Amino acid sequence: MKIAVTGGLGFIGSAVVRHLLGPTTPRGEDTIRGEDPIEPIEVMNVDKVTYAATTGSVASVAESPFYHHVAIDIADGSALREAFARFEPDAVIHLAAESHVDRSIDGPDAFVRTNVVGTYELLQAARFEAERRNVLDSFRFVHVSTDEVFGSLGLDDEPFDETTAYDPRSPYSASKAASDHFVRAWHETYGLPTIITNCSNNYGPFHFPEKLIPLMILKAVAGQPLPVYGRGDNIRDWLYVEDHARAIVTALRRGEPGQTYAVGGNAERTNLDVVQTICDQVDAELGDEVGDRRNLIEFVADRPGHDLRYAIDSSKIQQELGWVPSIEFTDGLARTVRWYLDNEWWWRPLLSERYDGQRLGVAVAS
Repeated sequence: MKIAVTGGLGFIGSAVVRHLLGPTTPRGEDTIRGEDPIEPIEVMNVDKVTYAATTGSVASVAESPFYHHVAIDIADGSALREAFARFEPDAVIHLAAESHVDRSIDGPDAFVRTNVVGTYELLQAARFEAERRNVLDSFRFVHVSTDEVFGSLGLDDEPFDETTAYDPRSPYSASKAASDHFVRAWHETYGLPTIITNCSNNYGPFHFPEKLIPLMILKAVAGQPLPVYGRGDNIRDWLYVEDHARAIVTALRRGEPGQTYAVGGNAERTNLDVVQTICDQVDAELGDEVGDRRNLIEFVADRPGHDLRYAIDSSKIQQELGWVPSIEFTDGLARTVRWYLDNEWWWRPLLSERYDGQRLGVAVAS
């Protein structure tokens, strides 16, 4: 089976690539409704190598004869079609995206180009390739999206599910909402067998340090101030990235074309709770070199348009496809802290060469 994975040098994309090709591949651990496992799997990683892409994230599988990387911008339709014609994929897992809300506030144009135009070009490339080889019915296009397209929940609201109306509040979530609609339109209009997943916040190894959890871990390790937006009351549902990778592959292999599957970790936490837990875990790992790291927490001006709460009801994918999250949040966070402590080779160059921990997303702040 040949799978084109877009954004496979990014955080979630690299987890999917490792899951497909690594020692814990579903070839050895899973079956499709009791049938024989699919094997072998060959992966074409379509990633133009942006600031958040790292080849180290796929180093464990990069020497596999079943792995190929092509440095293509997904907004370049002609390059995509040429690559698809050479590789002849049976499926696409689409993860390539600009994904940081703060960066979308500072520069929304890149989000429109990659998330909207890029998704359109990818849909066209997949459609033309499937039609060229007369495999449209068996082809699969899995589009990985976000719970942020649904807007903000109140404290007493029911979690998001597949029927929740769209209400994006940031340039990032608006661009992802648009891409979701394009994916559904290509299924309805052209018959492309598409599947959409909307996930909650991910965390785990190989996470670029601009995001909350890796940023707080590295600042806590360094004994630096830990900036928390507002009063830290915003709530997110956290999903361990390797659980998410399993969910994506499950949706590819068992999902029904035209359907959407919400994927969450059943782990709602306030941002302050998350940062305090990180402080405690780093203290436990490193001792009292800098004292109680909770004392490093500093409340800063909130992000513009900061949604209060996200939460996901994953009952559909659990009941229909048999996926369940396996990593409890506190354990997953401890694994993540330990990973960053053990893998300075991966993150240190990123801090020195690409992102030094400065605040982003203040372009329209008062």
